Amino acid sequence: MFRLPLFIVFLVVLSCKSETKNQQSSKVNQVNVPQVNLQTPDELFGELFVDVQLSELFKDSKTFVDCTPKDSYKNILARYTSEKQTADFDLETFVLENFEVPPSISSDFKADSTKSAAEHVASLWPVLTRQSDTVARTGSLIPLPNPYVVPGGRFREVYYWDSYFTMLGLVESGEFALIENMLDNFAHLIRTVGHIPNGNRTYYITRSQPPFFAQMVSLLAQEKGEAIYQKYKEVLKAEYDFWMNTSNAETKAFEHVVYTEAGILNRYFDRGVSPRQESYKEDFNQVQQTNGGEKMYLDLRAGAESGWDYSVRWFADGKTIETIQTTDIIPVDLNALLYGLEEILKICYADNQGYVNQLKQQQSVRIEFLNTTAWNKELGVFEDFNWVKNQGTGIKSLATVYPLFFKMATPEQADAVAKTIESAFLKPGGVLTTLTYSGQQWDAPNGWAPLQWMTFKGLQNYGHKQLADTIASRWVNLNEKVYQNTGKFVEKYNVEDMTLEAGGGEYPVQDGFGWSNGVYLAFKGHLKTN
Repeated sequence: MFRLPLFIVFLVVLSCKSETKNQQSSKVNQVNVPQVNLQTPDELFGELFVDVQLSELFKDSKTFVDCTPKDSYKNILARYTSEKQTADFDLETFVLENFEVPPSISSDFKADSTKSAAEHVASLWPVLTRQSDTVARTGSLIPLPNPYVVPGGRFREVYYWDSYFTMLGLVESGEFALIENMLDNFAHLIRTVGHIPNGNRTYYITRSQPPFFAQMVSLLAQEKGEAIYQKYKEVLKAEYDFWMNTSNAETKAFEHVVYTEAGILNRYFDRGVSPRQESYKEDFNQVQQTNGGEKMYLDLRAGAESGWDYSVRWFADGKTIETIQTTDIIPVDLNALLYGLEEILKICYADNQGYVNQLKQQQSVRIEFLNTTAWNKELGVFEDFNWVKNQGTGIKSLATVYPLFFKMATPEQADAVAKTIESAFLKPGGVLTTLTYSGQQWDAPNGWAPLQWMTFKGLQNYGHKQLADTIASRWVNLNEKVYQNTGKFVEKYNVEDMTLEAGGGEYPVQDGFGWSNGVYLAFKGHLKTN
């Protein structure tokens, strides 16, 4: 088992230090994006931004950063500076006079009770599809040139990893032109912002999300052929370079990379060192209460990049968010995803043997990590690894299925994982996210569409067809039961008690919902033909 030098412990805070806010802004704004202002709401509105976000004006912190200003930033800020001094000043009145409050996507959509669940999802695609954006008056939205699908509810923009699972449903619906439009949008973001942000909002540009872009490209290539790999090869390489940025080798960790004795591995990371703008009050209060400082802001932001915001996977005590340590962890799922990206890059650059050899060498590092460090035979799972403490986290989670999805595991490991899934994770509505009841949304008793799919495909890859089909059937039944009761597809589900709504998180359960729709249709199509 490879081990990291003990002096890493003393470097952890240093290695996690990010650029200051001003340095960060300067770096981002060097990107050549004609006519698009990539300044973030906090930069544009300063004191007004802080006052609104720390007030109780909006129940959801994301509302204000998604508002569209009715006038120039300069004029609104000047008005605020002047008017707030008056005795009868009212913050809510000021905001409503100067900003358009965004609607929730699909929340007012009335389901036709005569339609089946599958017909309902098909009728939602137009509701969840945004047409190409214009540059004028977008607020924090980063305009995209082509149509795209948003998740729904408070999520009014495209989301990176959501889109892959949404596309699974678009495949079933034959919407290949829309899939290619979305891929072209992601290529546009890579070329302009430098990576695919969490979502197409300026306040998301300091981080990404689980790198599923290569799998999206592969999905379209299965329909349109090998030429698709060549179309996106350059942006795929740029995506890889973002995650593998090794421009600072003086510390044991830099941005997304961690230097180990076996080679480079990856972690989740965000360049910001302040509260997330869309969760400003929540993060600010959390750090103030615990005196967590910049390190806690980094870990909260990195947890958001992981997509698992939040889970005991990232907590030092395995219980509470007050002990969050995301940047200290080498996650199984992220390194498996990058292995998958390397696999696609090998196809794209088959004519460049030197580069292919580099990719193969990096893949061997990831395999060694899985076999010698992440594999916990006693628990029967691949576990995340804390590179600061030089030990596994001991947390059982569905991240363990990612090596099966990418065919990185041995048959013996896959059999053990399947046994663990069946004995511990499988519930009446599908599979649990973790086995811990922390109150966080990415823990028990919740189940999420993307993880049902990853588990299903991973088990299929190693011959566990019956268990895979059981998961698919139970998830479909749960989705249909909730639809029959509510007329909605939702973001997450309680897989233990099918009569209860899922809970946890920083906001109410959202309806719509992109990836739930996509995975439902993909499972439905599979079950129909098997």
